[in-house]
Amino acid sequence: MMKTLIDDKPNLMNIFVLETKTETLRLFRTPGFSIPTLLFPIMFYIFFGIVFSMNAVTMPTYLMITYAVFGIIGPALFSFGVGIAIERGQGWFDLKEVSPMPASAYIVSRVTLTFIFAAAIVILLFAIGAIFGDVRLMHWQWVSLALIFVVGSLPFCAIGMTLGLYLKASSAPATVNLIYLPMGFLSGLWLPISFLPEVMQQFANLLPPYHLSQLALKITDMDLGFPVALHVSVLAAYSLIFIFLAVKAYHKKDKK
Repeated sequence: MMKTLIDDKPNLMNIFVLETKTETLRLFRTPGFSIPTLLFPIMFYIFFGIVFSMNAVTMPTYLMITYAVFGIIGPALFSFGVGIAIERGQGWFDLKEVSPMPASAYIVSRVTLTFIFAAAIVILLFAIGAIFGDVRLMHWQWVSLALIFVVGSLPFCAIGMTLGLYLKASSAPATVNLIYLPMGFLSGLWLPISFLPEVMQQFANLLPPYHLSQLALKITDMDLGFPVALHVSVLAAYSLIFIFLAVKAYHKKDKK
C-alpha cells in the first residue's frame, strides 16, 4: 500500500518540464510575440550598429552589447508582464492556482522560457556582429557576455511578474511597451550613453538596463568606469523590490 502511494506521487521534475514545454510551444506559436522579440533587436543592430556605425571601429561591438541587453529585456517583460495579465483576464491563472501544479513550476517555466529567448537573441547578435560587424573578442569575453545577458534577465522577470499581477489584460501590452521602449532609450541602449544630454545620463543611473549594459561593457573595457559592485547591487535591489511587490500583489489577489 505504501509503495503504491509513493508511486502515485507526482514527479515535480516532470511537471516543471511539461509546463516549460507547453509555455515554450505556446509562445513560439504566437507570431505576435516571438517574431518581434527575436527580430527587433537584430534589425536595430544591423541598421545602427553595422550599416550606420559612422565608421567607428568600436561602434559595432558597443552596440552589439547594448542591443543584446535591449533584446533580453523584451522576453522577460512580455512573457511575465503581458502573459500573466492576459492569463488572469482569461481565467487561466486562477485555474492553474487550483490545479495540483506547484506555483514554482509556473514561475520556473517562464524564467526558463526567458532564458531560451535571451540565449537565441544573444547567439544571433553575436553571429551578426562577428560576421558583418567584424567584432573580435576573446573566447572568455564571448562566454562572459552571454552569461551576463542570460542571468541579467532575472531582474526584468521580477519587474514583469509584478506588472502582470497589477495590470489588466486590456492595458498590459500598451503599458509594458510604454515602460520597455523609453527605458531602453534612456538607459543608452539604442545609442551610446555619452550621446545623451547630461541630465539624461544622470537619470540613466536609476534604470536597471543601464547597469546591466555597463556590467557587460566592462568585459570589453567600454564602460564608464563605475565598480562592478555598484551595478550588481542596483540589479539585486530591483530584483528584491519587485519580487516583494509581486508577492504582495499575489496575496492581495488571493484575499479578494
